[in-house]
Amino acid sequence: MTVTEDVAAVTWDLGHLVGGQGDGAVDGLMDEADRRAAELSVHRGKVGQLDAAGLAELMAALGELREVLGKAESYAGLRFSEDTTDAAAGALMQRVEERSARVETELIFFDLEWAALPDERVEELLADPRLAFCRHHLATLRRYREHLLSEPEERILTEKAVTGWTAWTRLFGELTSSLDVELDGQPATLEEALSRLHDPSREVRRTSAEAVTAALAPGLRTRAYIFNTLLQDKAVDDRLRRYPHWLTSRNLSNEASDESVEALVAAVRDRYDLPRRWYRVKARLLGLDRVADYDRLASVAEEEPVVPWSEAREVVLDCYDSFSGQLADVARRFLDGGWVDAPARPGKRPGAFCAYTVPSVHPYVLLNYTSRRSDVLTLAHELGHGLHAYLAAPQGVFHQSTPLTMAETASVFGETVVFGRLLDLADSPASRLALLAQNVEGALATVFRQTAMNRFEESVHTARRQEGELSVERMGELWAESQAELLGDAVEITEGYLTWWSYIPHFIGTPGYVYAYAYGQLLALSVYRRYQDEGPGFVPRYLELLAAGGSDSPEALGRLVGCDLADPGFWRGGLAIVESQIEAAEAAAREAGRLS
Repeated sequence: MTVTEDVAAVTWDLGHLVGGQGDGAVDGLMDEADRRAAELSVHRGKVGQLDAAGLAELMAALGELREVLGKAESYAGLRFSEDTTDAAAGALMQRVEERSARVETELIFFDLEWAALPDERVEELLADPRLAFCRHHLATLRRYREHLLSEPEERILTEKAVTGWTAWTRLFGELTSSLDVELDGQPATLEEALSRLHDPSREVRRTSAEAVTAALAPGLRTRAYIFNTLLQDKAVDDRLRRYPHWLTSRNLSNEASDESVEALVAAVRDRYDLPRRWYRVKARLLGLDRVADYDRLASVAEEEPVVPWSEAREVVLDCYDSFSGQLADVARRFLDGGWVDAPARPGKRPGAFCAYTVPSVHPYVLLNYTSRRSDVLTLAHELGHGLHAYLAAPQGVFHQSTPLTMAETASVFGETVVFGRLLDLADSPASRLALLAQNVEGALATVFRQTAMNRFEESVHTARRQEGELSVERMGELWAESQAELLGDAVEITEGYLTWWSYIPHFIGTPGYVYAYAYGQLLALSVYRRYQDEGPGFVPRYLELLAAGGSDSPEALGRLVGCDLADPGFWRGGLAIVESQIEAAEAAAREAGRLS
């Protein structure tokens, strides 16, 4: 059985979201959401008069509405991600977004009236145990009160977003998902082309990178225009809402102060010597004077192993079982229950993600499985997200999801457990070296590359506000500057690489998102180190952390597993773990006779 045949049947069943009724059920869900929103609108102007019992009743009704709306939105969004070229799927998603915006405008009054209550009254209400199911959610809503507008203004912004920000984001996604990269004379997806950057052959890596650059070229100006438009759109929003910095709104949603994020970014930038150190070692391992940007992910193995889906599945389940039988049982439900869509297909959204959907259903995982060993770790990573969502589902719709700063904890932890198993299975020093190198490069990509992307976002948002619309060339300059700061003279930045910012969806759909990867990676590595130190006794506390979802602040959740996120030294400790990974890879290279 080829890998393509092995994975081809691993597709999800979105019918779980709509009672098996397909697209036709979505309008019915939206009708129900409209009805519930109309019923709740009778509370407009009266939120401040509610006692704890009345507020709990209103929040329960809002939660039920969120469930109904979430099913429709999740179904439409996931249908579209299956094939972004499907006109029917696109039309369905657009219809849901337009109707959702109208529902949201009916509910805006609650956030505004809740924010307007005096602090003393809020403290009195939130002390009531009947509001435990939404207490943290209500507390975090208050953090936005200085940035809210009047109800008519908020209603306009919500409805216009459908033809503004969300429309541009969708267009960008369609453009990148439909990119055709010519490989060996045949069309391939962007994901397939990028996966070849792991190939041991430098010629394959170089030609694949050139093919990606060529595929990005035709629509580059269009994607740059989209980016320019959304940069200005955010600048307008930040001005209207009185956000002092382009990243402030993201930090608020992450429950992180501007100062703490600045400390994280500064700590990572202070250790840019680590990626440079590794890439100099990588050059020696590859027999090069200096690596180029397309060499950074190159396998140091003589051959890249092909991993059939069945083997990946077995390894991941066995690893989760070795840590917790409960987690393995849930992971098996994902893989057997139609909760995962794995094959790479033309038109399918690139990358991988886990969609939480709603607590009453279950999460879904999207992959683009290309049979590489790194894909096994991606499977473990996304299942980690799924397990986190599944265990936190009893928290309900208000507390299931975590801030982005906590969202990578379970995914990176699961990936690290699986990496340890793969390392144990390695049967030679050369195989161990290949795995350790891959582990280092994953950490560098998540911690350091994402921080460099944060620096690119910082410069591009600032430049757009100061200089006006940015040219493709100017964006390329800013991208190159952020990469040069990261890589120094250890890596050659090729001319073609200057356009590679233009396929990254986070810059478009979730500005400011990327630093959360570094935050989450360093946190997860620290959590895993505690597991190594404490052994099986750590497992119940880890499961408690996952089951808590977003029911408390990141600092409080970190304390469940012994991590003090308020300690400035915490980030340095995480970076020290990355340094130890590099040292382990260097030692393996010496053992394999690849370094003197």
